[in-house]
This record gives sequence, C-alpha cells and structure tokens, in this order.
Amino acid sequence: MTVVFAGGGTGGHLYPAIAIADALRGRGARITFIGTSDRLEAQIVPKAGYELLPIASRALPRAITRQLLRTIADNVKGTMQSLRLLAAMRPELVIATGGYVCFPVALAARIRRFAHLSRAPIVLLEPNAEPGLTNRILAPMVDEVWGPPLPPDRRFARKYRATGVPVRASLRKLPARDAAMARLGLDPSLHTLLAIGGSQGARAINDALIDLVTRNGVPSGWQLLALTGAADYDRVRAALPHAVAYLDDMADAYAAADLVMARAGASTLAELAALGKASILIPYPHAAQRHQDANAARFESAGAAVLLSDGELQAGRMPALLAQTIEPDRLRALSAAAASLGAGDPVAAIVSRVDALLSRRSKQ
Repeated sequence: MTVVFAGGGTGGHLYPAIAIADALRGRGARITFIGTSDRLEAQIVPKAGYELLPIASRALPRAITRQLLRTIADNVKGTMQSLRLLAAMRPELVIATGGYVCFPVALAARIRRFAHLSRAPIVLLEPNAEPGLTNRILAPMVDEVWGPPLPPDRRFARKYRATGVPVRASLRKLPARDAAMARLGLDPSLHTLLAIGGSQGARAINDALIDLVTRNGVPSGWQLLALTGAADYDRVRAALPHAVAYLDDMADAYAAADLVMARAGASTLAELAALGKASILIPYPHAAQRHQDANAARFESAGAAVLLSDGELQAGRMPALLAQTIEPDRLRALSAAAASLGAGDPVAAIVSRVDALLSRRSKQ
C-alpha cells in the first residue's frame, strides 16, 4: 500500500501526520510526503525518516490583493506538479493534514479521480474546533474528515469521523522525570513551568517570561523552561537560564513539566490531553477564524486549562494567574480533566478508518 501525505508549515500540521505515517509504515505501507521546500516540513519530515517531495504552493487569499496572480500561478504550478507525482506513485490513499500546500495536492488527487485515473480515497485531518480556509475549500473534495470529538463544522456534514487527534509515538510513554531533568539541565528538586511558543515561537509569551524573571516573579520552588522559537532565542536566552530554541522531540520537556503554558494549537492540545498535563492557554489572537480561541474554550469548559488572553498577558496578568494555578489541588484538578479529554487511541481509530476506506474502495 502506498500512502501520500500532504501538509506543512507548522509542527501542528506535521506531527499528527507523522504519528499516522509511523503506524501505517508499521503495517508495511510505503509513505511519501508532499510539501514545500522552504517551510518546516523540509526539516521535520526527513528527520522522521520519510521522503519529502517539494511542490510550489502559496497561501490562499482571503481578499483580493496584488499577490493574487502570483498565488494563482503558484497553486496552478503546484497542482500540475502534484498530478505528475501522484501519477508516478499511484497511491491507494491521500491524507491531507493541514497547511496551504494541501490544496494543490488534494485538488490533483480529485482531478485524477474525476478522470478515472485513480480510486484513491482523499482524507482531511482537521484538528481545530474551527476549520481554516484551505480545509473549508477542500471539504467538498474529500471522502472523510478526521478530527476531535466535537460537533463537526457544517461543511463537513456526514463526512466527519471523531477519531481524535494523534500524537507522536515518543510522547505516548514519557521518560523518567529525573533523567529528563538531567538532560535538560534542570533541578529535579523544583517544580517546572514549561512555556511553549510553538514551532515559530511567540514573542508576546517570551516578553512576559523575560518580565517574570526580571521581576523575580517565578514562584518559590519553581523553575522555568522556555521554548522560544529560533528567531527570539538569543534575546530570551540572555535573560532566562533555561531556554531552548526548539525541540524536535518534546518527551523530555513534557516529562519535566508540572504545568505547561502554551498557545492553543490543536496539536499541542492533543499532546496535553494525551499526557494529562495541566496548562495555562494563551490563544494566538491572529489565528485564522480565531480557531485557537475555540480550541482553548473546549479545554477551559472541561476544567482542563486556565485561559489567559494575549491582551491580559501583555497587561501583566500572568504572575497573579500563575500564583493561583500552581496551588497543588488546582494542578491536580486540571491534570485529571486534561487526561479525561485524552481518552481513547486516535492512531488506532484512524488506522481503523483507513482499513474501512480501503475495503470500501476494493469493493467498487
């Protein structure tokens, strides 16, 4: 069986894809990724042991701008490249996991279906509570949509399957805390606040962390581990004793963490639920359709996270909220609620859906 994955741009689009790919490869599938050559997939996919075939693509416009002709040209080119790649690989299944590079790949797969050149099912992974523009456009083209146990967007209708959002295999069983602490240079006698800015970093969070340390605001008995993003690393590292630009494998960081502060990307939330980690969520205010607000609201309503808006963060509310959240009973309650959201095995559910789709295809 040959499976093609399309996705990229952020770790949130890539790590769930890799989790699915690892499971399918374990069953003998041949896996190939299609992405761009200048975004995060060019680093992450080869490190995970998979081939990445690059194509041209550009973010779909939300308004008419001077870049519209360039956008159209790049996506037409990417569609033609995808047609050639899919003709050569002849996949039995195409899985799109997010990012604008999915559009030309899924469109090419649909064109091949329309021309009776392929019967490969096309699937979309939508982990967010509010789908992005690319996924909304792709909804009519795909056979199924996989995602968290939420009421589906009306565009997905009967195509939606509540599989859950897969997390990386390395996070399903964390290393021993003391060993992880030693590798990260942390003090095992202290509690740890893990601050995650996402694969691109988050300047507002970094600024608040610097202010927290400068004002001696880190609570007694606690230490801070900050994932800063590469662009802001030097500035943050000058102020924080434990700062890392980026971690390909988050297992040690999560093993060390007693509380996580993060944006509300869907992949991060899936990891927090799978690991039962208490969190303070700061939704990115400029996310498309404000989908991070919707993601975070689900965790807050379940009692699995404390919310802090970006405006409150910049207004200096973090120290007071942090002091309230680190109370032992509060941490235990948040952790238990997060774990309740991580029940089930999304990878197993998705593998089951793959089997069902391929069985249906073989009977056509």
